[in-house]
Amino acid sequence: MIVRQAANALEILEYFARRLKPATAAEIAEDLGWPRSSTFKLVGTLASKGYLYEPRGRGGYYPASRWLVLAEAVTRAEPLPEKYLRLARDLMTATGETVAISAPAGVHAIFVDVAESPQPVRYFAKAGDRVPIHASSAGRALLAQMPKDERARLYRKIDFIAYAPTTPMSPDAVEARLEEADAMGWHQSNTEYTPDLAGVAMPLTGSERLLSVVVVGPVSRCLDRRPELAAVVTRHLAGLK
Repeated sequence: MIVRQAANALEILEYFARRLKPATAAEIAEDLGWPRSSTFKLVGTLASKGYLYEPRGRGGYYPASRWLVLAEAVTRAEPLPEKYLRLARDLMTATGETVAISAPAGVHAIFVDVAESPQPVRYFAKAGDRVPIHASSAGRALLAQMPKDERARLYRKIDFIAYAPTTPMSPDAVEARLEEADAMGWHQSNTEYTPDLAGVAMPLTGSERLLSVVVVGPVSRCLDRRPELAAVVTRHLAGLK
């Protein structure tokens, strides 16, 4: 369930991240397709709380540094370990594919760090993107680290939507994928959620946080390379300090 007011406030921040210049409330309403009255109220609220300001006086609003100050404080309190940031970039260089570090977020896996492939045809991803925890190798590498009863509670919250013919459609199907991964030594995916993508993922252990790493790219390059990609990830994890 999405709380629309909260989602709209965050969408305004994403809007400015794309626009990169001030905008009036009227421009925001038009660009996002929102009603003017509610947009003006939301912009006014964010401005009164110090999250938006007018850099040139009636020339439009722009996000204030308050966002950055709060984000930096939160990040400093529980940063992603430097070794995992380094791992993502090292794996991207070694494989040529996009690499993401994921963490659980309810029924999703959320990318907390991404090293995007430099190749013209690649998986475009950014920190904050989410994928279904059951319908992605990144997500199942997180599920595998949870006790079975915790997974069972989570399954009851999942809408088992058929994103593709390869999507696991029941708790038993997900558990079968976890057993398969345990036997192979890695989790794999093939267009289960995002069309034309295949990848491999593994849990990141040695931390109090549940994390996984996934290497993912186009099916044309990665489907047959999955054992090779898994071997590369295994070698880098063995040398992780």
